[in-house]
Amino acid sequence: MTDPELERWRLVLGEPASAVGALGADAAARDAALEWLYGRDGELDQRDVRRGGKAGGDGASVLTTVDWLNDINRLFPQETIERLQRDAVERYEINDIVTDAAVLETIEPNPALLRAVLQTKHLMNPDILRLARRIVEAVVRDLMAKMATEVRASFTGTRARRPSRWKQARDFDMTRTLRGNLGHYRPDEGRLYIETPHFFSRTRKQVEQWQVILLVDQSGSMVDSVIHSAVTAACLWGLPGVRTHLVAFDTDVVDLTSEVDDPVELLMKVQLGGGTDIGRAVRYGAGLIEQPRRAIVVLISDFYEGGSTSMLIRSVREMVEQGTKVLGLAALDEQANPSYDRDTAQRLADVGASVGAMTPGQLAAFVAEQVGR
Repeated sequence: MTDPELERWRLVLGEPASAVGALGADAAARDAALEWLYGRDGELDQRDVRRGGKAGGDGASVLTTVDWLNDINRLFPQETIERLQRDAVERYEINDIVTDAAVLETIEPNPALLRAVLQTKHLMNPDILRLARRIVEAVVRDLMAKMATEVRASFTGTRARRPSRWKQARDFDMTRTLRGNLGHYRPDEGRLYIETPHFFSRTRKQVEQWQVILLVDQSGSMVDSVIHSAVTAACLWGLPGVRTHLVAFDTDVVDLTSEVDDPVELLMKVQLGGGTDIGRAVRYGAGLIEQPRRAIVVLISDFYEGGSTSMLIRSVREMVEQGTKVLGLAALDEQANPSYDRDTAQRLADVGASVGAMTPGQLAAFVAEQVGR
């Protein structure tokens, strides 16, 4: 193997692989930066990993957090930097990354740091909080630019049941296409050949206003969904045919609708953590409904109920029976990877709620489809 390959293996394996050979200056610096972070991992001792006599933990290194951040920004590509920062905050709880003024003045904003700010802002004094707000503003601005495009695409006109000469995949009329091309079916091949595809048209007809009520669990595990709920609500705000409400809850319920047009301010007011009373939030949301058959209630939660589960189920059943569409989303973020109480989720589905996970774009498309009917 070449020396660069040996260096890569040395960096992957860490200090126990020091017998591989000496590192060049840059590789040695990268090794030191990785050791500063991952050397504090208690599992290394549990796995009897030999540390080559180097002391790990918090006390041995003379590097400060600011020094380390300067080093990784010099030594690693951006994708790796973000991963290291995320591990520092979320895995090792090195909170001074987002509570130290010197760090906040120089650090490059990214989604991992936004999550860290929201989880630690209660530790910040007003001066630090003003610096941290820069991270919130930068990441939210990027999210808004991306998600607003998705939302606008969903609301450029809802599908009408008349043919269109404009051919777009999202408007493909499967039923009419199959019916119109049955004459091209070949039994010997088991295939239907499409010669003339059909598409729906889009219409911008005036619609009655719908209410979209987002109920967002602000427990610590839901931080990604809280962020994307705030930005989604801001993107929906002011769209024709939609009136948006945003309600955050733990054991208390906070109506943040007045802040929906400013997601940065909204996120700075969110208090992550605490218990969870989902039923209480659902009852509050039900009280906001003006026309049940023109309302969509979106419950964004992991469904781990700290209050009365029977009250929660009963409240959802009553909304469904009066004609309200209820979505239970275990995740609302770019990955839509859910983690939730499956028993409660199943009980919600049994009384008529639609339960699953969505990206913000998928939620916007669902709302647009309902509004255009």
